[in-house]
Amino acid sequence: MKASELKELGDEELRQKIDEMAKELFNLKVQHSTGQLKNTARLSLLRKDIARSRTVLRSREDKK
Repeated sequence: MKASELKELGDEELRQKIDEMAKELFNLKVQHSTGQLKNTARLSLLRKDIARSRTVLRSREDKK
């Protein structure tokens, strides 16, 4: 997800999106540890999306 798309979301929507991505990341880690995950690149993409989302949220908090 692009940062410009994340900036369009409200604070609460962004927090909800972060929570959803964190749950998905947990599920992917479980699948990876059991050998069921085929697309391991999704792990790093999801981690970067979470970090990007947290950065946008944090920059909003700094401006307040």
